[in-house]
Amino acid sequence: MHTHFSSTLSDVTLSDPIQHERSEEEVDLFPTSSESPRTLQPSSPPPAPLSPDQLDRIARNKRAALEKLAAAQEPPGFGESWRQELLAEFGEPYFRELMNFVDEERTRHTVYPPAEDVFTWTQMCDIRDVKVVILGQDPYHNPNQAHGLSFSVRRPEKPPPSLKNIYKELESDIEGFQHPGHGDLTGWARQGVLLLNAVLTVRAPHSNSHKDKGWETFTDAVVQWLSNNQQGLVFMLWGSDARVKGAAIDRSRHHVLEAVHPSPQSARRGFFGCKHFSKANELLQESGKTPVDWNAL
Repeated sequence: MHTHFSSTLSDVTLSDPIQHERSEEEVDLFPTSSESPRTLQPSSPPPAPLSPDQLDRIARNKRAALEKLAAAQEPPGFGESWRQELLAEFGEPYFRELMNFVDEERTRHTVYPPAEDVFTWTQMCDIRDVKVVILGQDPYHNPNQAHGLSFSVRRPEKPPPSLKNIYKELESDIEGFQHPGHGDLTGWARQGVLLLNAVLTVRAPHSNSHKDKGWETFTDAVVQWLSNNQQGLVFMLWGSDARVKGAAIDRSRHHVLEAVHPSPQSARRGFFGCKHFSKANELLQESGKTPVDWNAL
């Protein structure tokens, strides 16, 4: 004989001999004697902290992996001291996209400067020997001019208009300076004058045609490294674009000289008479650095 009871918690059926016929849920809640109650497993102890040697090994392995990734993307002609400090940039997605863009441009158009000259500025001196930074906009877009230094042109090319005005200012500012008869500024670069354009390539014959493709991010990283890791540099910022690029310079550590751009459209509105070249040498000497021989061209 069976008796049935209703319950708000569950329906229970009793049989003879009295046994509970339980639902699946009740089996989990109320195990029979033949079932072992569920027990909570003790949690694993927290891992021991890493030793200094282990942390060092992890850091070295991480850097080795970064170097391997960056080396695959490293552009040709990059000076070794600059490579060591800017290595991380080569592995960044923006830099890979930038290199792909420039490579594609070279297959379809004439691009200046030639690939082997894009990073001439890293070959002239050690990154720690930079003492003056002159920021330009983008390379010259006519044949046989651009060679990886801002404002500079290959010999025997004649100096473009902006460089002519730079020479004019030097003639009035630096005793004994004479127009060298060419526009090659390698002599300055070898003394630690970084001649850096914001954009490092251009499609002929279109000025600013490689603007906003990623070069600005890379050259910002160059300026930031110099600002953070050097002391007493002189930055010459000519024109609004250069001033914007130089906004992040730590002026408590470095000297910043500003003027309008030396182009024919603006030179007479403040570039002529700025005396940046003599001022730069005075500031370098105050910082214990050797002045630049602006005549050595």
